[in-house]
Amino acid sequence: MKAEEIKSITVVGSGLMGSQIGMVCALAGFDVVINDIEQHSLDKAKNNLRELMDRRVQKGKMTEVDVSQAFDKLQFLTSLEDSVRNSDYVIEAIVEKLEVKQNLFQQLDGLAPKHAILATNSSTIVSSKLAKVTNRPEKVCNFHFFNPALVMELVEVVKGDHTSEETIQISMELARKLSKTPIQINKEILGFVTNRILTAIFDEAFYLYENGYASFEEIDIACKKGLNHPVGPFELLDLTGIDLNYYIKQFTYNETKDEKDKPAKTLKEKFENKEWGRKTGKGFYDYN
Repeated sequence: MKAEEIKSITVVGSGLMGSQIGMVCALAGFDVVINDIEQHSLDKAKNNLRELMDRRVQKGKMTEVDVSQAFDKLQFLTSLEDSVRNSDYVIEAIVEKLEVKQNLFQQLDGLAPKHAILATNSSTIVSSKLAKVTNRPEKVCNFHFFNPALVMELVEVVKGDHTSEETIQISMELARKLSKTPIQINKEILGFVTNRILTAIFDEAFYLYENGYASFEEIDIACKKGLNHPVGPFELLDLTGIDLNYYIKQFTYNETKDEKDKPAKTLKEKFENKEWGRKTGKGFYDYN
């Protein structure tokens, strides 16, 4: 298969990332299915996308015709079988839990066409852990977007030992067709490139905050005004989801058994209190 032969893309998972990845693909002219097991999640995703795209039209960033054509390319389905039956490229964007992803990839392998590439948007779980439950390991890779997917330009394409060169080159070209800037990561490593650097920033931010050197607000200001970051680390945690970041840290610790990889005390407390950031109305900051 060649990149130009990709016509239909399926995104499994209709959360913030999954829904926006689906819209990115639809805006690029692909036929797209966004799949989720819950109809109410799909309805919420559709409404959120409508609001996002309406704001873009109001700001003059897009025309109503562009948005209408993109929505015409989108389907929202609860049936996994119907969602992937004609798919050329599947992007998984569900919860960051290995056993849940493995179960999904096993199903995808049996339902998707034999030529279809099965990609994971995970930034933590390397695709070799998912490829082993399929009969097409050479067609499995990480295809990692950044949040928010409609805005952020970078996509990390990760080549595991199991991944064929053809799969990587198709994925790199697909990212370009989506108007993204892909980078190729030549071998698997936890967190890939960007998030390994970001994790180091988060870890230091938590250390400074929990040891009383500065408030989280002051640390955010320091990163924005001193390092020219668009948002501070605590603002970013609220944006991407404290629950997601907790799962990532817990998964990393389970893999390495290194105490420094454990979730920070404050992160654990926020997670347990369901103060997950913007999605719940409260994280480090209050959004109510």
